[in-house]
Amino acid sequence: MSKFKTEQETFWHGEQGDTFTDRIQQWNQIPRLTALFAKALSKTSGVNSIIEFGASIGNNIFAIKNILPHCSFTAVEINSKGAKILKERYEKSFNEELDIHVNSILDYKSDSLKDLSLIKSVLVTINPDELQNVYKKLYEATKKYILIVEYYNPTPLDIPYRDGGMLYKRDFAGELMDKYPDVKLIDYGFVYHRDPVFPLDDYNWFLMEKENR
Repeated sequence: MSKFKTEQETFWHGEQGDTFTDRIQQWNQIPRLTALFAKALSKTSGVNSIIEFGASIGNNIFAIKNILPHCSFTAVEINSKGAKILKERYEKSFNEELDIHVNSILDYKSDSLKDLSLIKSVLVTINPDELQNVYKKLYEATKKYILIVEYYNPTPLDIPYRDGGMLYKRDFAGELMDKYPDVKLIDYGFVYHRDPVFPLDDYNWFLMEKENR
């Protein structure tokens, strides 16, 4: 019997998650992600600590380290293979320990507030019935900023995923702001797979800030 609450957690924890981990080990993604995060974080200030939900092998963390080298990171990752690669790679590269939790986002309990909570290409994999729970995790883990980078659709949309699962597009940032009225939109943008210099998947990103902190 699975130890997880949803089939999506079991999917990403297990063999399919391992396959995904193998597929994304392309370090040439980091310059492209650095360009993305340079834009997405340009209106922040005082970001010294970040928690990433669904960090995988750490490409996002490494990209942000290019912009904010002083920043400390906490990572939550359900797939043990990806988490192992991330921890070893991070500690070898930066000679500092990474605070990493090998666990489902749904089971993570925040022990301290960070300056920014980040989630990228993960909300689209969450069982829609659990999204409100994940929004709560993002909100409660940060004292200032929330950054969401996901596939966007104005209304909920389910699409098949290549390894047999499902992806769920919707207005994640809008739903989070509806849930927490003290969270306000600061900036947003789009990256395009045909960008001539830094192509990525067609992501929308949304930077938000907690006003009553």
